[in-house]
Amino acid sequence: MTRLERRARGGWLLAIGVLLPALLGVERPPGLSDVVEVRTWSYEDYTRVVLELDEDRSLAAPSLVRLPADSTADRPERLYLDVPDVWVGRRFESGIDVEDGLLEGVRLGQNTLSTTRLVLDLARYEHHRVFTLPAPARIVVDVYGDRGVRRDPSGRLPAELRRVHTVVVDPGHGGRDPGALGVGGLREKDVNLGIARALATQLRARGFDVVLTREDDRALSLEERSAIAESAGGDVFVSIHANASRRQGARGIEVYTLDANHERHSLDVAARENGVPAARLDALQRALARIQADQVGSHSARLASLVHEQVIHGARSRDASLPDLGVKKGPFYVLFMSSMSAVLVETGFVTNRHDAKLLGSERYQALLAERIAMGVDRYRAQIETGLAAGGLR
Repeated sequence: MTRLERRARGGWLLAIGVLLPALLGVERPPGLSDVVEVRTWSYEDYTRVVLELDEDRSLAAPSLVRLPADSTADRPERLYLDVPDVWVGRRFESGIDVEDGLLEGVRLGQNTLSTTRLVLDLARYEHHRVFTLPAPARIVVDVYGDRGVRRDPSGRLPAELRRVHTVVVDPGHGGRDPGALGVGGLREKDVNLGIARALATQLRARGFDVVLTREDDRALSLEERSAIAESAGGDVFVSIHANASRRQGARGIEVYTLDANHERHSLDVAARENGVPAARLDALQRALARIQADQVGSHSARLASLVHEQVIHGARSRDASLPDLGVKKGPFYVLFMSSMSAVLVETGFVTNRHDAKLLGSERYQALLAERIAMGVDRYRAQIETGLAAGGLR
């Protein structure tokens, strides 16, 4: 019997206090969402918990309550939140063991007839963050352990205090998610992976530590991509994508950073990469983007400018007619879920015959990778110069 099962037998699995005994035998009320799955990702100093519901609905920003340990009742320090209009019944009554040194486990149960309570039993804790995602509705809780260093609210040293050692390279899409489909059957996921692999090689040759969110053709959720980035202690996050348009004449390269204010075109691109309708992005993403942009926005903008400059210069050495679509801002989930300087590079349009011919070429993919690496290298040099001028580490 696990520790969580022993506690469940003790009668306190489903609540911080005591649940009404009458709840144990009632039928599920109508009109409530159901819990589909609870997923966790565990790393040395960082654990992510995702609660997924069975429908696409807007969730109010949840607020976690922190409670101290109670040794007399064998209860550890814990976090909990209540999710209204959700039914879970007794499906998770045995709890979910994590025991990764950060979380002891996750408990989920019916707190009232129309409210589900999520409880995280803590083994080690410094701080947390929580946010919601649509399509399908999800609640994401990130719990950070104590590394003994001063952190910003996102869990990392502020960007201006970080030397750039580790670059996380994120090839968009993959596996059952092909991304955009283009001319001649060109698949975005293949283009992204080819450029990302070449970029990893280029960055390592320049002395960077590199982490790829995927190294083969497999599907990753957006939560898992950014969990990999956070757990790796990345200093820079580069997400690789290819663009698409109903207009076959649309072509060119653009680089994105995160911001609360964004153009309609940026919303359309973000909707495609996020996998949700554009109409669902505005209110939620403006709020989420504002939080993250405030934290690392200026450094991401600097990184985007340097990467953009290098990529356009290199790409036009192969095709002088290639349009420069500039540096833009958009509400990308994969960017706001990362606490480091982050950019998303749209390397061209797979739906345009000129861009598709270029993007399908390994030589062109290698060229783009080299130029992205040069931009990241220049960003590192500027950060080093700033640290030296400021007398910081």
